[in-house]
Amino acid sequence: MAKKKSKKPAPKKKKAVSRASYIAKAPIRRLMKDEGATLVAEDALELLIDVLTKAAEEKTKAAIKLVKADKRKRVTAADISAAE
Repeated sequence: MAKKKSKKPAPKKKKAVSRASYIAKAPIRRLMKDEGATLVAEDALELLIDVLTKAAEEKTKAAIKLVKADKRKRVTAADISAAE
């Protein structure tokens, strides 16, 4: 009788993380519709999400510089407001 070969599980594929994955599309689309855009194109939605993500990254980096200068660990709303 032949021995059965044990099957090794296939390696899991990692998902590619895109910039747009941080912000969900539905709330942004809803916000655009609330402001009067009855139809929103997919590329316009993705562009707005990309712009918002970049702005958030820049603001966060500036806030972190303020926090480190004060020798603190926690980023507060005041730090975000004061960041340039």
